[in-house]
Amino acid sequence: MQIIKTITDIREVIKTWQAAGETVAFVPTMGNLHAGHLQLVRRAKENANRVVVSIFVNPTQFGVGEDFEAYPRTELEDQEKLKKEGADLLFLPSVIDVYSSEANTNITVAGLSEAYCGAFRPGHFSGVATVVCKLFNIVQPNVALFGRKDFQQLTIIKMMVRDLNIPVEIIGVDTVRDPSGLAMSSRNGYLTEDEKKVASMIYYTLGIAREAILAGNENFADIEKKAMQSLSQIGFQPDYFSVCRASDLKKATIEDVNLVLLVAAKLGKTRLIDNLCFSR
Repeated sequence: MQIIKTITDIREVIKTWQAAGETVAFVPTMGNLHAGHLQLVRRAKENANRVVVSIFVNPTQFGVGEDFEAYPRTELEDQEKLKKEGADLLFLPSVIDVYSSEANTNITVAGLSEAYCGAFRPGHFSGVATVVCKLFNIVQPNVALFGRKDFQQLTIIKMMVRDLNIPVEIIGVDTVRDPSGLAMSSRNGYLTEDEKKVASMIYYTLGIAREAILAGNENFADIEKKAMQSLSQIGFQPDYFSVCRASDLKKATIEDVNLVLLVAAKLGKTRLIDNLCFSR
């Protein structure tokens, strides 16, 4: 596995691959890799001849009081995991390479970026969209893979690619979960042992809401209210629980068939997100 740190060098390598007719799959990450990330790498290998993974802790998607400095950085362990999975190239850019001091351009997918998690983390999704667009321009992959755990992020990236005519196919990959149902996340490392036992109740609450809808309950507002109450009663501080249309995350109506349940809640100091997609 090649390890490259500069934009010039990665472009040269990828230009050589593509000149030889090879396709490139890209998995952008912030490191601290877990089973969910490695699943993305495995899926990437199924969709292209070459797999590029980036590790870049993006400062522009962290808000005031968030954990940029404390975000876990496990570069050496991550390298070993990627080698075992057969990644072809690891891209490790510096902040100064990605963001020049003269940079004045930011990308925002209007509307959706301010909803749900965007309402609680102002500017977060602008930081995500901007860095992903930059990485797409640097790597120029044929396909890029993202986990469905952050369904809002995945939807925003799909919209950005569509709106800006970026020639990359976006593939969403199913969430990898602990046996308890807890979605794999780097932030799970912030949970205490007691909190981890409670955290899986987010997925249980999503399941209860799905079953209510599949049983014919079309009072989505009541389902949302009961889910929020249930989470509060077991120790969470829920930010939202929403029944949405899967295609664009607008509030679901009784005519909608393909749905996604979105939830974000704090447990202690840790903010967790999850979702559940289904059709009725």
